[in-house]
Amino acid sequence: MPNDPFDRLPEVPQFTVTSETVSDGEAFAEPQYSGAFGVPGGEDVSPQLSWSGAPSETKGYAVTVYDPDAPTGSGFWHWAVANLPADVTSLPEGAGTAAGDLLPAGSFQLSNDAGTAQFIGAAPPAGHGEHRYFITVHALDTDDIGIPADSTPAFLGFNMSSHILGRATIVATGRIDD
Repeated sequence: MPNDPFDRLPEVPQFTVTSETVSDGEAFAEPQYSGAFGVPGGEDVSPQLSWSGAPSETKGYAVTVYDPDAPTGSGFWHWAVANLPADVTSLPEGAGTAAGDLLPAGSFQLSNDAGTAQFIGAAPPAGHGEHRYFITVHALDTDDIGIPADSTPAFLGFNMSSHILGRATIVATGRIDD
């Protein structure tokens, strides 16, 4: 897949992530678009996620949502959650609110590229074509990635790189026509 954010990273075992909100290769529903960026019908609601089959030595997880097609030169981070416990295998729809009250104790959200520690929905520029949103659950060999809550998702990725045991990804799509 062109411009795949994992192409230049070491290969790791794959496991399964599913969603009641979005299917792999399918478009986000209106609630997963960004009301904060003025998308009609957008509500900035994070998708429901469930995962299974992670490596047995998994001690924790992180979840990221990344758009490599954003016209920024560096993509766009929509959501990042760190320090999810190993016994957590799902997140409900809407877990990515600013309050984070649907996230498990001890986990935290990092600021997205809009500058808020919450899920920010899809908002590709009108006429820019289809964007891909890599919704990824990272299985880690640690329950505490050791970064401050005010870190960026890129810094999370850098610190996770030596701790990733496995990866599960759904690629959602989104577009706004002229």
